[in-house]
Amino acid sequence: MRSYRICVLPGDGIGPEVTAVAVRVLAEAGAAHGFALEIDEQPFGGAAIDATGDPFPAEVRDACLRSDAVLLGAVGGPRWEQGGPRPEQGIMALRKALDTYANLRPIRRWYAGATSPLRPEVIAGVDLLIVRELTGGLYFGERGRTATGAFDTLSYGEHEIRRILHTGFRLARERRGRLTSVDKANVLESSRLWRELAEEIALEFPDVQLEHQLVDSMTMRLAEHPAGFDVIVTENLFGDILSDLAASLAGGIGLAPSASLADGGPGVFEPIHGTAPDIAGSGRANPAGACLSAAMLLRELGEDAAAADVEQAVIAALDSGPVTPDLGGDASTGELADAIAARLGETVSGGRA
Repeated sequence: MRSYRICVLPGDGIGPEVTAVAVRVLAEAGAAHGFALEIDEQPFGGAAIDATGDPFPAEVRDACLRSDAVLLGAVGGPRWEQGGPRPEQGIMALRKALDTYANLRPIRRWYAGATSPLRPEVIAGVDLLIVRELTGGLYFGERGRTATGAFDTLSYGEHEIRRILHTGFRLARERRGRLTSVDKANVLESSRLWRELAEEIALEFPDVQLEHQLVDSMTMRLAEHPAGFDVIVTENLFGDILSDLAASLAGGIGLAPSASLADGGPGVFEPIHGTAPDIAGSGRANPAGACLSAAMLLRELGEDAAAADVEQAVIAALDSGPVTPDLGGDASTGELADAIAARLGETVSGGRA
């Protein structure tokens, strides 16, 4: 029997609640498709600070590196904001330790009843993929305070830009052959380098149509015509902002999954929502994004059939209800989890028939 080691980092707030549902779904998919999972749960973020004083202890890092994939909840919250280490420092350290430089965020209208602030005819047909550079830029540059201010440094090496652009081009080739590169080349020197390298690498992909967009005009275009985009590749900060905007337009951040991948070693799979401390423990968290992230995890492991079954189960459960309060319903986390599990059983049984 095929076996995979999954390092589970439940995190903080609603992280443990939604991650538990994703682990349940992974286990049921494994049982149906003939593979086993070894779950190695570790404290991370604020939970690790409480336990050890470190948001990403060395033993947790080693557990991640030993795994085939990492399933992450969310980290952070107001209780860790007053001095001392912050949970988000664990996220930065995790990305660096695993070198997960390519963050993939698929954006689509996951179910028919998904609401959007956009008119139905505008949101119809949205199916795009944001490819965000994840280990460079402002988030990892030199920073500090002076007597009269503060600074953060935006810095990229050519190799960092080249590898994320190559990822974007390869994925566009596998999809609909259109790549939008987002920068701020009219102001930033790093963006001018980014644009030059995009033009150079485009010569290797004559079957992919490349266009450039400035990040400010890109936000307008995403709101006006989101269905007009295929693959969007951009740097760390811009990708962080644009992906949350796009997820909101397509039905809500609670539905949005992500995968952070390296050129070798385990990837990190997590919903893009935060810890939502205001609803933590209330049973109202939406586990759909975590389950869809689990599907991305399965696909990266080569378990494509299981991944498709999980996606279909989530979509079917959302289409028929119940849905959680963030989607306009009144279902609990457990009720939606049970609905997804039931649909997964039906999907698998139907596929075997």
